[in-house]
Amino acid sequence: MIYVTRREVFAASHRLHNENLTDEENSKIFGKCNNPNGHGHNYILEVVIAGEIDKTTGYVIDLKELKTILIENIIRKVDHKHLNFDVDFMHGINPTTENFAVRIWDELVDKIPSGKLHAIKLRETENNFIEYRGK
Repeated sequence: MIYVTRREVFAASHRLHNENLTDEENSKIFGKCNNPNGHGHNYILEVVIAGEIDKTTGYVIDLKELKTILIENIIRKVDHKHLNFDVDFMHGINPTTENFAVRIWDELVDKIPSGKLHAIKLRETENNFIEYRGK
């Protein structure tokens, strides 16, 4: 099994907030991430595809094609956007890094033409990242 990774970088803002909680509860749980106007991150997204090497091409997946898939389906939708308001696939979802990674997976899982989506790695800060490998 070969694992191929494509990395993309984008900037986005969000507010961590649960509508089912009081303002005080949200503030206690999410702290400064609950700022009413939101806050931003420079995210690093890594998408890992697993598969066997194609005998004809020598690829698991053509990285040019994977780049295009990521830009069209994720990056154009999230770069310099507010996740709470501007991103359709995040509508109504508290945009924690965990939830964001799952939704990115959901957006990509059926769009991979060869190999299989193995993992989404989403780095929110230099010290904090999430890895999701599907359900």
